Amino acid sequence: MQPILLSESYNKDSFIEGLLILIDKPYKWSSFDIINKIRILLRYHLGIKKIKVGHAGTLDPLATGLMIVCTGKMTKKINFLTGLDKEYISEITFGATTPSFDLETEVNKRFEYKHINSEKIINALKQFEGKQMQTPPLYSAIRIDGKRAYQHARKGDDMTLNQREITFNELELLNYSAPVANIRINCSKGTYIRSFADDLGKKLQSGAYLSALKRTFTGDFSLKDAMTIEQFENLLEKIKCN
Repeated sequence: MQPILLSESYNKDSFIEGLLILIDKPYKWSSFDIINKIRILLRYHLGIKKIKVGHAGTLDPLATGLMIVCTGKMTKKINFLTGLDKEYISEITFGATTPSFDLETEVNKRFEYKHINSEKIINALKQFEGKQMQTPPLYSAIRIDGKRAYQHARKGDDMTLNQREITFNELELLNYSAPVANIRINCSKGTYIRSFADDLGKKLQSGAYLSALKRTFTGDFSLKDAMTIEQFENLLEKIKCN
């Protein structure tokens, strides 16, 4: 499936029939926030009171970047789109861990990291390439006994999530300025970059957590072709006036 960019040539019926929208998700917005906002904007600007809107791959609130949003009949393609490989630019901080493996929770342990350098990180990344089993973070949306895993984690429930097979297609160290590494990651669906950060810290005899994350690609769909929510609203206003 090739990317089709939105333009002023579309109209109300186009969204109902089905369109694919590339959105640049802002920091601290949930995936549901994006879907809900788009529904509200379509109702307000184009008078569409009822329409199917869905996304092809969740992003955590603290992550930014590409989200694929489908409307109308295009929502039937969501399962296919969700299955595409993803690419991220991650910021991983060594020398500490958090219970959620990211900045959602406070640092709970400190570790030595001065022995870590670029060469050691590159060598460690090579050991993650290809298929492997990964344990999802406890602070995740996976359902356990009818509740989200993060709900159990916040209550302090003792539990272990089942491992899942994932694939790292490419792992590239972009730069390292102790204690922070920027790593480009191309991986399969279902990969938790937060778990990868924690695993990488352990591999390097230290601790680590995900301090920032941006999704740059889903399959051939690129963040550079995405629009902000503000740009999307401005486009709807132009479509309304046509």
